[in-house]
Amino acid sequence: MAERRANLVPVDPVWSHIREEAKAAVRDEPLLGGFIHSGILHHASLERALAYRFSLKLSSGEMSEQILREIADEAYDSDPGLGQAARADIVAVYDRDPACHRFMQPLMFFKGFQAIQAYRIGHWLWAGGRRDLAYFVQMRVSEAFGVDIHPNARLGKGIMIDHAHSIVIGETAVVGDNVSMLHSVTLGGTGKEDGDRHPKIGNGVLIGAGAKILGNLLIGERSRIAAGSVVLQDVPACKTVAGVPARIVGEAGCDQPALTMDQIIGGD
Repeated sequence: MAERRANLVPVDPVWSHIREEAKAAVRDEPLLGGFIHSGILHHASLERALAYRFSLKLSSGEMSEQILREIADEAYDSDPGLGQAARADIVAVYDRDPACHRFMQPLMFFKGFQAIQAYRIGHWLWAGGRRDLAYFVQMRVSEAFGVDIHPNARLGKGIMIDHAHSIVIGETAVVGDNVSMLHSVTLGGTGKEDGDRHPKIGNGVLIGAGAKILGNLLIGERSRIAAGSVVLQDVPACKTVAGVPARIVGEAGCDQPALTMDQIIGGD
């Protein structure tokens, strides 16, 4: 007798949780049934739901939903890390944003999360040498979400961009894991110089609203950049900087400022 092999279904707690929340949302608000079914319940995996959202939000008269969907499906199928990063980003938003009460909210409603996932596909295209298509994705993300991330920039996992309005991240910028930033943050250069010219943000950094970090600087792990600051020099790990130009004003206040989102300066 031939040996029978068990057909095990992969365990995906994040996607399972999103689907249960979606079913409850349809029960609570039937008028959103079509919206939630097309965005979540119609799809077999988070990756397929992300690809659908990518194509829906970025399509235009210049590029159809069908073409964009094929691009996104190819990206998720060829690089499992894209889906893993998306799950980490969802958990990051749920854990750090007090306005987020369900895992489904970033996927369906939050443009910061959606912009990051679209950037990740653009970065995948860039790394594969498909640079004009990557630039197209960058352009549409900027137009659709008000978030301008160069496809060559490198972003880690567990990224949370709250409100996500007027975000600019330059070509050679690097953002580590578990970083949180608020609206109107710029990770930019300082002139027309070429080469490696943008900030390097360490793991666990918290960047306040309106902060500008300019030049090829190193922002140390678990540091805090106060709202409205203009950072023009390196920041040591576990410090708080504030002002124009920014200066060290104290310790970071806790071991993981990007997770606590504590932006109050003083009492360190």
